[in-house]
Amino acid sequence: MTQSTQNEFRVKFWGTRGSLATPDKQCGKAGGNTICVEVECGGHAIICDAGTGIRRLGDKILSEKKHYSINLLLSHAHYDHVEGIPFFGPMFSRDYTIEIWCGKLDGSANTFDIVSGFMRRPYFPVGPEVFTANSSFHEIVELQSFDISPEIHVKTIPLIHPGGATAYRIEFNDKSFAYVTDTEHLPGETNQQIEDFIQGADLFVYDASLTDDELPQFETFGHSTWQEGLRMAKRANVKRYFAFHHMPFRSDDELDQIELEISKELPGSGVARENGSILL
Repeated sequence: MTQSTQNEFRVKFWGTRGSLATPDKQCGKAGGNTICVEVECGGHAIICDAGTGIRRLGDKILSEKKHYSINLLLSHAHYDHVEGIPFFGPMFSRDYTIEIWCGKLDGSANTFDIVSGFMRRPYFPVGPEVFTANSSFHEIVELQSFDISPEIHVKTIPLIHPGGATAYRIEFNDKSFAYVTDTEHLPGETNQQIEDFIQGADLFVYDASLTDDELPQFETFGHSTWQEGLRMAKRANVKRYFAFHHMPFRSDDELDQIELEISKELPGSGVARENGSILL
């Protein structure tokens, strides 16, 4: 890997759909795979969430043989964020070291318990013992910060979501990426903790499952709106904002219109789509 590549900070979307994988034709432009985001910086591979999109990412990692150390940051353990773990190719290779991180969630004792909890019968035929990678599991305490390398710093905050969830801010080379998905927005209220967390971020992706008009129908579901993400991005002086975690019923035409509205207010921003890549 060249020095210039080592210094790059790149974010790629491998899955942007929330709740349920959606292979419908009207969703093909944005993609139907559930949540998975790849972050490359400082020669490291960092993955945010492990929805169905992580399968193709695993194939890429294996074919390129570029990263042998991987950090997987889980926001929480609802199926659309973890269902791809058993299909992530590097988990089945002794060549890889994989560290999996997650905050405290209701109903689980620790991060290993989260993975083993859904990889068991009758839900899945085999457990994590089939993995041959050198894997380790880490618990994140509330508001914890940690380093992936001397140059890569990760900050966290808890989110309002059924069972709990965690947001991540990855900082490298004076750039920052704020990953904030699956969080409840209360109409008329401002989440100052999130705004402080994303302050000045070069890239901010946010749980934009709903519209302001739809939000009252989904009270207590633990999600927010693309408009609220835009409002926060502008107040927090975020450089680029991308709406994320699209509901299964959200068509490409609707997302195109949302992107138009976002880009008017914040140039260079828009809607996250599968295979989209952003260089910070």
